[in-house]
Amino acid sequence: PTGYMENSISYSAIEDVQLLSWENAPKYCLQLTIPGGTVLLQAANSYLRDQWFHSLQWKKKIYKYKKVLSNPSRWEVVLKEIRTLVDMALTSPLQDDSIHQAPLEIVSKLLSENNNLTTQDHESIIVAIAPLLENNHPPPDLCEFFCKHCRERPRSMVVIEVFTPVVQRILKHNMDFGKCPRLRLFTQEYILALNELNAGMEVVKKFIHSMHGPTGQCPHPRVLPNLVAVCLAAIYSCYEEFINSRDNSPSLKEIRNGCQQQCDRKPNLPLRLLHTSPDLVSQEATLTESRLKPVIVTSNEIHVEVERNNTANQKMTANVGNDSEPNLIDCLMVSPTCSTMSIELSAQADRILGCYVEILKMLSDYDDWRPALASLLQPIPFPKEALAHEKFTKELKYVIQRFAEDPRQEVHSCLLSVRAGKDGWFQLYSPGGVACDDDGELFASMVHILMGSCYKTKKFLLSLAENKLGPCMLLALRGNQTMVEILCLMLEYNIIDNNDTQLQIISTLESTDVGKRMYEQLCDRQRELKELQRKGGPTRLTLPSKSTDADLARLLSSGSFGNLENLSLAFTNVTSACAEHLIKLPSLKQLNLWSTQFGDAGLRLLSEHLTMLQVLNLCETPVTDAGLLALSSMKSLCSLNMNSTKLSADTYEDLKVFL
Repeated sequence: PTGYMENSISYSAIEDVQLLSWENAPKYCLQLTIPGGTVLLQAANSYLRDQWFHSLQWKKKIYKYKKVLSNPSRWEVVLKEIRTLVDMALTSPLQDDSIHQAPLEIVSKLLSENNNLTTQDHESIIVAIAPLLENNHPPPDLCEFFCKHCRERPRSMVVIEVFTPVVQRILKHNMDFGKCPRLRLFTQEYILALNELNAGMEVVKKFIHSMHGPTGQCPHPRVLPNLVAVCLAAIYSCYEEFINSRDNSPSLKEIRNGCQQQCDRKPNLPLRLLHTSPDLVSQEATLTESRLKPVIVTSNEIHVEVERNNTANQKMTANVGNDSEPNLIDCLMVSPTCSTMSIELSAQADRILGCYVEILKMLSDYDDWRPALASLLQPIPFPKEALAHEKFTKELKYVIQRFAEDPRQEVHSCLLSVRAGKDGWFQLYSPGGVACDDDGELFASMVHILMGSCYKTKKFLLSLAENKLGPCMLLALRGNQTMVEILCLMLEYNIIDNNDTQLQIISTLESTDVGKRMYEQLCDRQRELKELQRKGGPTRLTLPSKSTDADLARLLSSGSFGNLENLSLAFTNVTSACAEHLIKLPSLKQLNLWSTQFGDAGLRLLSEHLTMLQVLNLCETPVTDAGLLALSSMKSLCSLNMNSTKLSADTYEDLKVFL
């Protein structure tokens, strides 16, 4: 052919590619040899010419290997060609993802089309392509092949030597398993293969530690989310048989309302809700003499045997006719006397469950991972079948305990539900919840840590009084100091309106030494509070600079301050601890905290109690967004000084909306 190209040339038609190097040759040209002649390609510069040259050579060789490996005859030759292909990809000067991905896809197709390979052939091919996997994710079909190898030969050295760096790269760099689910499945099978080794979970533990690193902070932010995603998917797969039967099983509403309707359903599954020992946690049950007869709800999938008290019956009656989907934990619990479902898993599913729950425990032991882990497990991401499984909730209790022991608010606040009407871990592991298997120790631990940081203390106490008063009273009766404090706070903040209930709380407090002592202290504080709030005293008060919390407490205990409207603590050494005294001033409208150490904890307390406050000066205080957002509930506030604080622009805009 002569002149300019009018038709395209297929890569397979190119017989040879050369750089023109003879004297007086056209500059920056390539010579392509094709049947019947040659073609010259002229580039703008030498760099572009070289890129064309290497690209054309690459394409030409790729077509050759595709043809050779599409019809394998002798596997010794095939293995040699694969090694040559890998060497070509590693030595190519081209910088492009397809340079390494194309050989992997060729090998992946070869393996998917040939199922009669021996185990030795499998391992030889995996070792041959291992260098390409150091910087590239395996394609989907190759992931399937790797999964099969992990299942069939978990003790193979290939799993440790070749798959370990591949899985490490996946966990460090993968951004979304939703786009490549087979990568997640391969990671899941790899971890299960590690668990099959002689050392078992010790090997898995070392692998998790290697992913975290030796320092106190993991340098790879994607490792934890990816590990949690693998764990959640694996745990979900253990209950998949039960989950898939939901379509033909009674609805949650039918279970809750005691519907005994029978219809054509799938064969029985071994799912049964069992009785527990007599109700140890409901003091309210002592107020009711009679109980209803046990009710049995039977279906082809789920057998639920429940014993309801009058309180539970009233709660259920109130929901009759409501078409909304009932609360998850309510459906599992049905009444406070029911706690667990006995679910029989297969041996394989049981091993998977044990392995991945143990990994969640390991993750919760790392301090830097715990905040993100708590966030990833809120709201509850497990299916209701898992939450009804006693073994699962018992093993997962360790993780929840770690959250309840962590003093950081971003960790233990995840124990609560994300919104009203949606139960969280706190409700699940509270007495009467389906996961509670102790006498309330974990419940008391959660209440203790939440009360120390919850800025809506009164709202939290009100929730406890409405839903968990019985367990609180029972634990207080057994001498639990946290619950004694809770009952005293309920009395102090007037949370309980019913006189009989108040008397019952007082009787509970006086039944133990610690309760009696704390109730006497409460009575003393109440007498002092009445004296403090008695009308009279100054309307304006300024503390001297360098005054402390103790100085403020001593001053306020010296007389009546029922008329105090303006209090200046500017340039003193008071901290958030003085908030306990400030909230006792009923007429306070102006508060100056300029250049003090008053922080977020104090702001949270003020926001709940000083609803009449109009002017607040927080200039040069250590308050942050967490505390300032609590002020959004103070509707009477008309002047707020936040100069020289850690206020962010977003919080400023939010406060402008609320105030």
